[in-house]
Amino acid sequence: MNILHLAAPPMPYYIASGCHFFAPGQRHVSRKRIRVFDLLHVSTGCLYIGEETQSFTVKAGETLILLPDRHHSGLRDCTEETRYHWLHFATQGAWHVTSRDSVYPDEANGRDLLSPEFDAHPFYISLLQQSSVLPASKLEALLLQLEGLLPQAHLPATPLHQQMLFQQILLLLSSSLNNSRLSPSTECAEKAASYLRIHYREPVTAALLGEALRFHPVYIARCMQREYGSSPMGYLQRYRIEQSKLLLMQTGASVARIAEEVGFHSVPYFSSIFCRLEGMTPSQYRKQFL
Repeated sequence: MNILHLAAPPMPYYIASGCHFFAPGQRHVSRKRIRVFDLLHVSTGCLYIGEETQSFTVKAGETLILLPDRHHSGLRDCTEETRYHWLHFATQGAWHVTSRDSVYPDEANGRDLLSPEFDAHPFYISLLQQSSVLPASKLEALLLQLEGLLPQAHLPATPLHQQMLFQQILLLLSSSLNNSRLSPSTECAEKAASYLRIHYREPVTAALLGEALRFHPVYIARCMQREYGSSPMGYLQRYRIEQSKLLLMQTGASVARIAEEVGFHSVPYFSSIFCRLEGMTPSQYRKQFL
């Protein structure tokens, strides 16, 4: 199955949408290089669509995204009355398509979720080209809301409302992929990262983490190394330092107080870790913003 990856920012944006009916004997039109992504969601019936050398059968409750640089065609006539919603969207960012067994863009070298606090934090929105969103009724409700805004499209507040509804649609489509690709290893690493982020102020050991997640500490370490490129304790140290940097910028608390606040019970050890990761002492870091 093809997976569409959209770089963000900038975020993909909504252009137009609507609803269409095909009677038995009708089919989707042929076209090429339409320059926008065309999302089709079938409510009733079935669509038979080709894209270059690929064939898609899109049944009721399923969604298909046609790509902007490909040739599309109706492969077969509909055999029953078919109702579907269409939505055109585009992006000014990069995008590419991979297969299900390819490496995901955010997994190439481990996911870096602890980048510097002022970075833009770019990411990929990944969507199955053909999917079944559950519940389908939620997706259809959002599409109907968009269509209901068409008579108000000339009003200044409408474009923002349209874009917000479209972002909810993207979130639904992305969630269907995340749910389908969550391996036991990924789930373990994500649970460990969440635990460490919640409990970073507290004393945490590998044994405590293993007990909380009900996994062997060695397995947790292996999973986190694969997903985040770091051991659990390394991840915890990095997260604590990132939180300390925010406090150094935003408060006048002493270095000793901040060290304690983020889970370090030795100021020299905190300063040593901070200097190793940031290349300067906590005090030097704070002076940059004074």
